[in-house]
Amino acid sequence: MSILINKNTRVMTQGITGKTGQFHTKMGKEYANGGNCYVAGVNPRKPGETYEGIPIFATVKEAKQKTGANVSVIYVPPPFAAAAIDEAVEADLDLVICITEGIPVRDMIRTKYKMQGRRTKLVGPNCPGVITPDEIKIGIMPGHIHKKGRVGVVSRSGTLTYEAVGQLMELGLGQSSCVGIGGDPVNGLKHIDVLKMFNDDTETDAVIMVGEIGGSDEETAALWVKGNMKKPVVGFIAGVTAPPGKRMGHAGAIISGGKGTAQEKLAVMEECGIKITKNPAEMGKLLKSVLK
Repeated sequence: MSILINKNTRVMTQGITGKTGQFHTKMGKEYANGGNCYVAGVNPRKPGETYEGIPIFATVKEAKQKTGANVSVIYVPPPFAAAAIDEAVEADLDLVICITEGIPVRDMIRTKYKMQGRRTKLVGPNCPGVITPDEIKIGIMPGHIHKKGRVGVVSRSGTLTYEAVGQLMELGLGQSSCVGIGGDPVNGLKHIDVLKMFNDDTETDAVIMVGEIGGSDEETAALWVKGNMKKPVVGFIAGVTAPPGKRMGHAGAIISGGKGTAQEKLAVMEECGIKITKNPAEMGKLLKSVLK
């Protein structure tokens, strides 16, 4: 079992004819069951063409109807990416994974409003994507660092997702699924949403949760963990110190009124029973210790 995607997922790439879309679609197709999973591309200006044997359609709706694709991955440039999400939601896909970085916040606010009441889930934007190791990868993560196992990973930081996975692999621990939710201020699935999925997944034994400074998503997730999570959770918060008076990180890493600091988040997480570390190099070791 896994969460969000598996070997039966059928994927379309919105933005398949751009350099980034082509490269990562090819990488996804070559990973595990990707040859069966990647079935369509979308570009309104190039219907009827193909890329790596994958047919290209004018619209998401047509791609879904012709191929049975139920998940979309988006590599569309920032000015048009929110509209690409809208199109995928209108087509009633199961899941949309938006890799694009730099989407205007105003565009994403409109898109999130349009998504209210719709069943389509959104991962991202500005994220590395989702992988169920040895089954399917959708996104920009390097497939070779992942191996099937029983540890779930959810992270706002792409690079720290890779760091956590690398540490797990060194310790002989594979992953059930890894979800990079992205660090933008307006995005789709939050930590709490992914933790709920891992909690219900019979093939996940423990979870690494990586957060960042800014906002309150990690605290919200921690409070849910305290009352509901049946599996151990290890947590780390990434925070980058900038010149005096400023804090830097992802676009969503905005500290307001003293709230949203790494220290505050870690304190709440620890109070809620999450095993925390202040050293990113210790995530794997701490996870292994809680499994024992």
